[in-house]
Amino acid sequence: MITLYGIKNCDTIKKARRWLETQGVEYQFHDYRADGLDGELLNSFIAELGWEALLNTRGTTWRKLDEAHRASITDAKTAAALMLEMPAIIKRPLLYAPGQPMLLGFNESNYQQFINEV
Repeated sequence: MITLYGIKNCDTIKKARRWLETQGVEYQFHDYRADGLDGELLNSFIAELGWEALLNTRGTTWRKLDEAHRASITDAKTAAALMLEMPAIIKRPLLYAPGQPMLLGFNESNYQQFINEV
């Protein structure tokens, strides 16, 4: 089963969900805020994608952090703690299917390739 991870009110999540539905792709949506995010799941994302890729440093949540807090995020451990505390700081969407490399972000051609390989 394909799982789409993110936050339901995110515009990019809405685009990804609309694309999946238009293509008739069955998927499960996991909302970090409503469904939660545990450390084990987050660490599996970090192990595959790297904490730098997962940490959205261009979004509002990151920009609202004070400079000292931003400067303290220097490795997977500190990044994971921040992402667990503030899941909106995780780049999204993240598309997952067992046995497939995870796909971060939304791009129609990348999604099509991902779906074709599932």
